[in-house]
Amino acid sequence: MIRILVVDDDFQMREMLGVILERKGYDVKTAPDGKAALQLQSKKPFDIVITDIIMPEKEGLETISDLRRGYPQVKIIAISGGGRYKPEGYLELASQLGADRVLVKPFGSWEILGAVRELAAY
Repeated sequence: MIRILVVDDDFQMREMLGVILERKGYDVKTAPDGKAALQLQSKKPFDIVITDIIMPEKEGLETISDLRRGYPQVKIIAISGGGRYKPEGYLELASQLGADRVLVKPFGSWEILGAVRELAAY
């Protein structure tokens, strides 16, 4: 079974993504920030990590860099609704740091499920 970690400081977004993915049969865990995500990843690595970019404690770009360094096999989907800048700028940086797919918030469930299915096939 494909294991997925959803990382987002927005509780509603974490829960919504968790429900969508669990309904499709994925084993899903959630984390409120990159620090908690890396702790979970170190215990039992996930196949796919979906991470927001703008978060407290440890933001998404740093989390992506740490995941790439410590777990090069993990597939990463970066998501962002922006912050001080448009989300495309953050997501371009995420791609450069190693994110396999990027999605601009808000996105449809079909978009996240399509990205997960594609990455799970590798």
